[in-house]
Amino acid sequence: MILIWHYNYGGSAMKNSYPIVLTPDEVGYVVYIPDFNINTEGDTLTEAIKMARDAIGIMGIDMEDDKKDLPAPTAITDVKTISADDIVSLVDVDFTEYRRQNEQRMVRRNVTLPSWLNFEAEKSGVNVSAILQRALKKELHITNR
Repeated sequence: MILIWHYNYGGSAMKNSYPIVLTPDEVGYVVYIPDFNINTEGDTLTEAIKMARDAIGIMGIDMEDDKKDLPAPTAITDVKTISADDIVSLVDVDFTEYRRQNEQRMVRRNVTLPSWLNFEAEKSGVNVSAILQRALKKELHITNR
């Protein structure tokens, strides 16, 4: 068993490091993530680690959305391997940042406007949705999305 440590300094309440087991395959690596009981894969070690982070991120935000607790990470020393070629590593995931970067779906909202204002907006050909988005970002002091 080879241990590879990935450090990511700086704390966040929604950040954690989970152990993964990378098993060499004919092409690349199969990755098992014991705390979530899921698998993924990658053509290279770097891609496999990236895919593990992505799989953990997806599972984590799905669990949060379902009001389920995220699993506590297993100690890396408690992770079991099957083959001497298996690599045990840690992958850090910031669930808040993962959600911010990957959840860009649009949500339909019903907005009430005075009819005269709606008429003027339609006559001018302005995109009310885009204007509302800019106004909300300004009001909420959001500058990086």
